[in-house]
Amino acid sequence: MTEGASKLEQVRIDKLEKIRALGLDPWGGRFDDRQTIADVASQAPEEPGTTTETVVRVAGRILGLRDKGRVVFIDLQDKTGRIQLFIGKKQVGEENWNIVGLLDLWDLVGAEGKLGRTKTGEASVFVESLTLLTKTIAHPPEKYHGAQDIEIRLRRRYLDMIQNPEVLARFESRAKIVRFIREFLGQREFVEVETPTMHSIAGGAAARPFVTHHNALDIELFMRIALELPLKRCLVGGVDRVYEIGRVWRNEGIDASHNPEFTMLELYEAYGDYETMMELTESLIVGAAEALGNGLKLPYGEREIDMTRPWRRATYDELLREKYGFGLDDTEQARAEAIKREIEVDGKHPDVIMDALFEEGVSDELVAPTFVIDYPASICPLTKRKAGNERVAERFELFINGMEVANAYTELNDPLLQEQLFSTQLEGQEEEDSMAKMDHDFIAALKHGMPPAGGLGIGIDRLVMLLTNSQTIRDVIIFPLLRPERGQGGKESSEEHAGDGEVLDDESD
Repeated sequence: MTEGASKLEQVRIDKLEKIRALGLDPWGGRFDDRQTIADVASQAPEEPGTTTETVVRVAGRILGLRDKGRVVFIDLQDKTGRIQLFIGKKQVGEENWNIVGLLDLWDLVGAEGKLGRTKTGEASVFVESLTLLTKTIAHPPEKYHGAQDIEIRLRRRYLDMIQNPEVLARFESRAKIVRFIREFLGQREFVEVETPTMHSIAGGAAARPFVTHHNALDIELFMRIALELPLKRCLVGGVDRVYEIGRVWRNEGIDASHNPEFTMLELYEAYGDYETMMELTESLIVGAAEALGNGLKLPYGEREIDMTRPWRRATYDELLREKYGFGLDDTEQARAEAIKREIEVDGKHPDVIMDALFEEGVSDELVAPTFVIDYPASICPLTKRKAGNERVAERFELFINGMEVANAYTELNDPLLQEQLFSTQLEGQEEEDSMAKMDHDFIAALKHGMPPAGGLGIGIDRLVMLLTNSQTIRDVIIFPLLRPERGQGGKESSEEHAGDGEVLDDESD
């Protein structure tokens, strides 16, 4: 018995050796001119018990195998669908029939034959030639259930995609969305760039970074928490419309809408502002929804979200008043309300308390797409102040189904004010906080003149969640972060929860 192999695997390994004895490569090779199964199935005749003269070539994975003696039926699947292979000993000949006897579930095969329909009405390829493309050794898992469902789906996503075609379709939808975004921005003459993923100073957001070490330079570096500051340097350099779609990392909690590693779109447009960004955001997201071909009234859980334009615009102050009866300047009422809701207030700036109330009672209720505009300036250190009202910053956040999907500013390009705001924000912050060190090079860049601009950030994972009716971010990240498997370097622990309450491992959903 092969070392490390289970009994079921050993049976397959024995078959693999028999395949070699036939002079065949059990790992297959090139198989040209194959057609998608969906395309082939669509051409099948309508009348049961008929065969056409059309010869087709298909390839895929065996998901069903029924041996009827001198006839074998195989259910073959590729990413587009399934079709039945009808394999008769007389029709395929001795050499091909020897291969058939060595096949197992989940093997990969190619087949050529005439297209028809069986007497029972099943669209089928009546095989004349069979090619083994890959012999699988691992025995396929049973159709999973209960807690094991999460184990297999997240740790072995490839099994999830094989057994649940809708999962593969979801990741293909993600690819369509990203492709559309690139096409959309290209048509608007944005230039795509790639900026460093390791920074000597973690800037552009208030978040805790992952820390790494560069051995050759003997310096501490941070995995980037935002794309913002390098892209703004591009504006200074004359790239008037610039964007990046890239991975960012934040060493923080995990829940249904947060993963430590995620994908962001950030873009900047010289001579624009946050109004420019609102128009762009609305056009981009509606276009992405239309690219999937599902219309603009989208199901999300038990709700329907109407993405039809125009989207609502409401000020931060207006929404606070709708919910609580007081606005931005009513700091004492906000403090009292926060205490009543058991929100920490000691040592907190009044606007921080106000923002906690906004997150607690307002944002979750914004189901239809809503641009929340004009935030408190004190919590927006990279944003231009509103003309005639220094209390307010020209910033918006887009909420859909209670989830923040986009964040945008009229960018602050005054280097003296930017330096002052950085210094004010840094006071009293913990040393490990991402904003606890000032990016002096960014200030130097601003001093060389950054044009007035609008800037936008969109969480790609959250956007995909909304457009594909996915209830958790783990469903749209192909390999989400998990604790190591027990016995594979993971430690036994009674602690099941991480971050904001979402399980990090796979014991429940």
